[in-house]
Amino acid sequence: MRYLPLSDGDRGEMLAAIGAGDIDELFRDVPAEARLSGPIEGLPNHASELSVERQLTALSRKNLVAGEAPFFLGCGAYRHHVPASVDHIIQRGEFLTAYTPYQPEIAQGTLQVLFEFQTQVARLFGCEVANASMYDGSTACWEAIGMARRITRRTKAILSGGLHPHYVSVARTMAKFTGDTLDTAVPALDAATDAEALIAAIDGETSCVVVQYPDILGRITDLTPIAEAAHAAGALLVAVVTEPVALGLIKAPGEMGADIVVGEGQSIGVGLQFGGPYVGLFACREKHVRQMPGRLAGETVDAEGKRGFVLTLSTREQHIRREKATSNICTNSGLCALAFSVHMSLLGEQGLRQLAALNHSRAANVAERLAAIPGVELVNDSFFNEFTVRLPVEARPVARALADQGILGGVSLGRLYPGVEALQNGLVVAVTETVTDADIDAFDAALKEAVQ
Repeated sequence: MRYLPLSDGDRGEMLAAIGAGDIDELFRDVPAEARLSGPIEGLPNHASELSVERQLTALSRKNLVAGEAPFFLGCGAYRHHVPASVDHIIQRGEFLTAYTPYQPEIAQGTLQVLFEFQTQVARLFGCEVANASMYDGSTACWEAIGMARRITRRTKAILSGGLHPHYVSVARTMAKFTGDTLDTAVPALDAATDAEALIAAIDGETSCVVVQYPDILGRITDLTPIAEAAHAAGALLVAVVTEPVALGLIKAPGEMGADIVVGEGQSIGVGLQFGGPYVGLFACREKHVRQMPGRLAGETVDAEGKRGFVLTLSTREQHIRREKATSNICTNSGLCALAFSVHMSLLGEQGLRQLAALNHSRAANVAERLAAIPGVELVNDSFFNEFTVRLPVEARPVARALADQGILGGVSLGRLYPGVEALQNGLVVAVTETVTDADIDAFDAALKEAVQ
């Protein structure tokens, strides 16, 4: 039975109320070339369940599974080992079925997990307070820019050329509706970051400076001078971390003066999952907590004096403050945040440091091997588990040739920055604890052949 509760008359009344002539007007912001004018060609209007299952299974087999091939992809999504115990715990009924803890008296377990998650993120980022997660790293980045606007009452954000271009794209999309001005750039294919240029660009209209750490090319820079320059001008420093495992070895952004630290938590507890769902991380200084988007779980005591947990500062959220809310994000990636927290608890501080050390050691080994290939040059003079090499030929066809051999050998900068000629020979390589010696040998041999 089809569920069509609205009649043509109902739809007509709603369209008239909002001033739209027809339903198509609701999609006018979608480019015409991206809209369908009819059914998808080649897709039947109906099919049996068995037929659909067979067809989708056949399509899925065209994918190259990350765990079945030498895998050196990164650029914001990383393959790490997730212990089986993480998946076992998050699939317990009380976690898997709970949506959102509006009623604290029956959601103490969920609220306690969120409270512990916030503690872990705050400690990891070197900040005083963190929220109960965002949708992903890119939207968390935009929310940080919006938060800086509210705090400083300024609308100009300076974005580092080392910020992931997808994060920049999300910020541009949202800025169209808020009036924020974004000062953006593309990275230079060399070891030096754009820290000096960022400092020089700060002025009295700047709300924040946004820096990725490590950046899109894997470079690591001291954030302290940027933070000092931003603060001197009344602006904030926003640090973006796409690989949180790095913070097991390198200094936390909050300890270098970052006012807001955001990031992608996928590396810890969450699989690649074809690009999502992921979990956005968001932390800041306590003095800015009332401008922080999302939700926050707090600790309290009940009527009997026992420890308990509640959602706190929820007047910030859209479901109460409506258009006065700090953000329309009034939920969190609860199950992915749980996976992050479980994995972090299993690792502990020592385990995270050991994992980070293993990542860097293997990455240094691969960087040395690749840099020894004639014509291949290592761009970085500092990196964690991700670095960039300059090839003697365009990188995008090389990455495709490697993939055709069953080796996922890095992300070409030409894919991320189409049309930027100076970056076309750049290849970003990520190396985690999941990479084996055999994987490295296969990658080394295949790349030698591909760049000849």
